[in-house]
Amino acid sequence: MNLPNRITLARIFLVPVIMFFLLVKIDVNPLTFGEFSISYNQIIATLIFIIAAATDGLDGYIARKRKIVTNLGKLLDPLADKLLVAAVLISLVEMDKLDAWIAIVIISREFAVTGLRQVALLEGSVVAASAWGKWKTAIQITAIIAIMLNNFPFAFVHFRFDLVAAWAAAIITIYSGIDYFIKNKSVLNFSK
Repeated sequence: MNLPNRITLARIFLVPVIMFFLLVKIDVNPLTFGEFSISYNQIIATLIFIIAAATDGLDGYIARKRKIVTNLGKLLDPLADKLLVAAVLISLVEMDKLDAWIAIVIISREFAVTGLRQVALLEGSVVAASAWGKWKTAIQITAIIAIMLNNFPFAFVHFRFDLVAAWAAAIITIYSGIDYFIKNKSVLNFSK
């Protein structure tokens, strides 16, 4: 197994580790600065999430640079991305840190675009990642990190960056999903 696929598998294996630190209550006094408080397990989960999210671009970059793109990598990479984001979003909903509708919008779009890509593959074409899709990913990751860190450092200035970022992620997720379907409507030939 080549290095990019190992990196992708590592991202998949980090998902339950992140969920453990997010959802399991470790009985240690939280880190507190005035009114701001965050548990150590949230900090650990966030750091692991950042590492996992950073590997998203790394595996593809290495595979393309070394010319070792594989079918396994093409399958695992988007799967790892979706598992990472969906698991954390669902965990944040469970923790009552994120509205369920935002998680549903984001996860539903991922399923829809994945379905579109599968139909395109059956038709012999590829639906490439768009610039909007890349922006969507960056904003989703930013929002997730802000929520995981209890809106740090914006909590000190009483600005709900986490909420703004979550709404921005939902809006750009919807827009990028619509963009994928409009640009690839020829793939969805319903008369067949």
